[in-house]
Order: sequence, then structure tokens, then C-alpha cells
Amino acid sequence: MRTEWTPADLPGREFYKLLTSVVVPRPIAWVSTTSEEGVDNLAPHSFFTISCIEPPIVQFTSVGRKDSLTNVEATREFVVNLAPEPLQDRVNASGTRYPADVSEFDALDIAREPSVEVRPPRVASSPVALECALHSTLTLGDSTVVFGRIVRAAVDKGYLDGDHPDVELLRPLARLGRNEWSTLGEVRRIDRIPYTP
Repeated sequence: MRTEWTPADLPGREFYKLLTSVVVPRPIAWVSTTSEEGVDNLAPHSFFTISCIEPPIVQFTSVGRKDSLTNVEATREFVVNLAPEPLQDRVNASGTRYPADVSEFDALDIAREPSVEVRPPRVASSPVALECALHSTLTLGDSTVVFGRIVRAAVDKGYLDGDHPDVELLRPLARLGRNEWSTLGEVRRIDRIPYTP
């Protein structure tokens, strides 16, 4: 037996809470941007995925109008930094609603690293940075989906197995429901099964 709801049954943010509890785990885009005034912003976004391969495009969603969205719209650039397990407390703290003129990098003592292709800095202690140029945005209700074309990918050599990033070294964080987070856990290799007529 199932318990069932329509969006009308769960008003306000209640259906949102249901969705974020069942669409799990969600990888975290730790997005760095720079405002027109030169303030560096850093915020986690757990509505994040790959959108396209050719050209390489990633997307994150701003629920409501956040500084990340305002800055991307103004400057057309951002960086997606991987959110690793050892930095969980800082990733979480960067989600605090600081005023737009306060940099999370400075408030939380997070070291910057210069980007190569875009103005917003990378997180120096993050093992992966995807430098992005704004491709487009799509407004859906109370949210805006931001699509970014990757112009440079940088991976710390210490996290590579040959030329390939090693997920067990990267230790990515994920969001679950409520205030729940997830770490990598067991990694299993399962090969695709080719079709045999």
C-alpha cells in the first residue's frame, strides 16, 4: 500500500520537501561567481547535473533569486567546484544567506585560486573546477535553471588514476532530504550489457 499526494495536497514547500527526499542523492555544485562590483560569491546548489556533451554543458538551478544567479546574469561566467567530504562544514556554511556585498570566501576563510578562462575564482582546496561561460537560462515557476558551457576543466593531479579522476579519492558530497547529507559509500563496478540479437 502507498501513501499518495498531488502537489495540491501538499501546499507551500511541503511538496518540495517530498521531492528532495526521494530524488536522491543529488550532487552538489559549489558555485563561485563574481558580482559586477567585484565581490566573490560562493554557494552550494544541489539541483545540479550534466546537460550536454557536445558542447559540454552543465546546469544548476537557483530556487528563487540568489546571488549566484544575479552574478551569472550580470557577468555571464561561473565556476562549478566539486564539494568534497573533507570540506562539508564549509560547503554547508557557504549556503548561509550572507548579504550580497559579503564574500563567502572571506567570511569563511576559504582560499581562492585564480581561474584561467573566467573571472570568478576557483576554490583552492577543491580537487575539481569546471570554468563555465553562460550558455542560457530557463525560468520555471519560482526557479531559474542556469546552463553553463564548460570552457576549462581542472583536476588536481593527486586525484587522478592515470588520466581519469578517481571517485574514491574525490570523495564527493551529496544532498538528501531534510538536513541530510551523504558521502560516497561503497563503489561497485557494473558493466553495461551489450544487446545480442
